Amino acid sequence: MPAPSAYITGVGQSQVGTKLTRHPLLLTVDAVREALAEAGLTVQQIDGVATYPGRMAAYLGYSPVGADDLIDALGIRATWYLGAAEITSQLGAVVAAADAVRAGHARHVICFRTVYEAAALSRPEEYPPVRRATVDGFSQWFAPFNATSASSWVAQYAMRHVKHYGLTREQLAQIAITGRANAVHNPRALVREPLTLDQYMSSRMISTPLCLYDCDRFTDGSTALIVSAGDALDEVTCTPVRIAASAGTVEKYSWDQAEWMASYPTGADLWKHTDYKPADVDTVQLYDGFSFCVITWLEALGFCKVGEGGKFIEGGQRIARDGELPLNTFGGQIGAGRLHGFGFAHEAAVQLKGKGGPRQIPGDPRVAICTSGGGPLATALLLARD
Repeated sequence: MPAPSAYITGVGQSQVGTKLTRHPLLLTVDAVREALAEAGLTVQQIDGVATYPGRMAAYLGYSPVGADDLIDALGIRATWYLGAAEITSQLGAVVAAADAVRAGHARHVICFRTVYEAAALSRPEEYPPVRRATVDGFSQWFAPFNATSASSWVAQYAMRHVKHYGLTREQLAQIAITGRANAVHNPRALVREPLTLDQYMSSRMISTPLCLYDCDRFTDGSTALIVSAGDALDEVTCTPVRIAASAGTVEKYSWDQAEWMASYPTGADLWKHTDYKPADVDTVQLYDGFSFCVITWLEALGFCKVGEGGKFIEGGQRIARDGELPLNTFGGQIGAGRLHGFGFAHEAAVQLKGKGGPRQIPGDPRVAICTSGGGPLATALLLARD
């Protein structure tokens, strides 16, 4: 008897911007309604909800909406739901939903991620920032050195590639340049202007070797995916995309001197759960909260050897929308906005459904990889259109 399958059916996204005034719960509902409309489903057919990391009262800009908020707002009768940070990064919520429908705990699960960081920072009276008298937890080891941003932590891994493998800024620039070029064709992208190599090279340094354009920026918006059971596909009207394989890793959540970023074991593990090979992949949507994360994912997934990521993307032709391995065709987080992982799964589904419009890659794409995280925790999904 074949194993039960899980599919991404409807996908949706709200308005994306900075300093939005629409309430984050309403942005979430907007994204969910779009996903429902594409799938041809009603709220009454939804029996599961999953999100990452759940509502965070201490930092509402980072995560203002929890699974229970959406259940209440839409009147969902959930037989299974999840809202927690203790999973293998953002897309771990999609993996959990897939496991739930395969196990028969639900038939159609809404997965969503809502961010409101730009708006929250602009309205501190509504979203007061956390003020602490003491520093504890693993922050106590970073704060004294003013290393409070993940840019400082990722930069150390990037500098190892510079020193050991010869990674150049000109090579690294291709991630941001490619993302911005693709974002031009995405009507919802945060930045719809191309980026030149000269602009990149002359921008201010954030944490060597990462410059301003190597970093995503705070964004407001919501992304929703519907994960459906294989035996429930007769209820949907859109093209389903099968979750063919997944993998995830959590290692050194504190970032405390981990030898390699979690993308490396995750990428290797993904191929243990499928007969597909890297050569079968038509497009990759790889987490680029910082551009160097993409280098690690390309190496981890076997598209090139460890240390050869810079050479693999040199010049940008290979990863262009019409190249050998189209990358972040919606702009990635650098171009389209920091939707925190879920934008990559959304775009992978859009491309496999052939609904990319001006940014649709040539040919007939059938296999895609999307990822989230890559620091101390990481998730990878292999999607296929049967």
